[in-house]
Amino acid sequence: MEKNTQFVGQSFAFLDAVEQAGRAAELNRPVLVIGERGTGKELIAERLHHLSPRWGEPLIVMNCAALPETLIEAELFGHEQGAFTGANRARPGRFEEADGGTLFLDELGTLSMAAQERLLRVVEYGEVTRIGASKPVRVDVRIVAATNDDLPAAADAGRFRPDLLDRLSFEVITLPPLRAREGDVPVLVDHFGRRMAAEINWPQWPGFDAATMAELEGYGWPGNVRELRNVVERAVYRWDAPGRPISKITFDPFASPWKPKPLMPTPAAPCDGPVAAVASSAPVTAALEEISDLRAAVDAHEAGIIRAALDRYRYNQRATAKGLGLTYDQLRHCMKKHGLGVG
Repeated sequence: MEKNTQFVGQSFAFLDAVEQAGRAAELNRPVLVIGERGTGKELIAERLHHLSPRWGEPLIVMNCAALPETLIEAELFGHEQGAFTGANRARPGRFEEADGGTLFLDELGTLSMAAQERLLRVVEYGEVTRIGASKPVRVDVRIVAATNDDLPAAADAGRFRPDLLDRLSFEVITLPPLRAREGDVPVLVDHFGRRMAAEINWPQWPGFDAATMAELEGYGWPGNVRELRNVVERAVYRWDAPGRPISKITFDPFASPWKPKPLMPTPAAPCDGPVAAVASSAPVTAALEEISDLRAAVDAHEAGIIRAALDRYRYNQRATAKGLGLTYDQLRHCMKKHGLGVG
């Protein structure tokens, strides 16, 4: 993991999460970090380690989604020579490598039930048994785990062990998405812009012009800080007039008139709620006959329209409002009404 614990932001929602991580760092307890993609879960894990008494010991990282299910247990717990085909020598797992330090399990929600069961034993007893071994090895490891999944819902659905969830959730830090971090977009834009300008040896940082800055602030940032960084750095390096404020940005780098067509058409996902049947291939009249709550059906249909428009305009709320014939304030009201991510 990149040793970079620098946090950029000034919103209360963001600073509260950072402060919560600082308090939890001092305790030898597991921590769950929850958040959408690109919100900085890795940075929080680094902070938890480097501010803890274990700061001088290893910080070992494992992305649970990056390996096939057949290899995850061997990576986590290690294996003995000959334990399975291809195991030509004994190998310690990530728990043994992290002994005395911290193990960061990213994408925890993707772990198989078998791996969850073995992980539960490590958390309970502090012992790891390599695949193919008969005796366990004691380890002293603090677990920090991260996910963008709703683990309580996954536990209710039988996809995650409730007893493991109980043991890992001593502290839960939920990171706010960028759209909820009021005032942080300009700060982040300036930070990433200046850094990129220095990297390509610009003599000064001209910033973005007012109209472009308004676009950046009005965008919904589904990819959060990681997406914002890409957009800003791409705009800087493509700009050929470093003496003038940047006035051109590209939110979607894949946008092109020569973009390949998909091999198979992707079916549109039906709306949630009572109007879902309207989006199916069933006759409209049959779908209308199934509606038993008019208000709920109208609300669901309105939410589906707004959701589709936001996606069409890449979460640029001002462009979405214009495309729907609404004012900006009217769109924000509708988004708040339907819980569509108004910060």
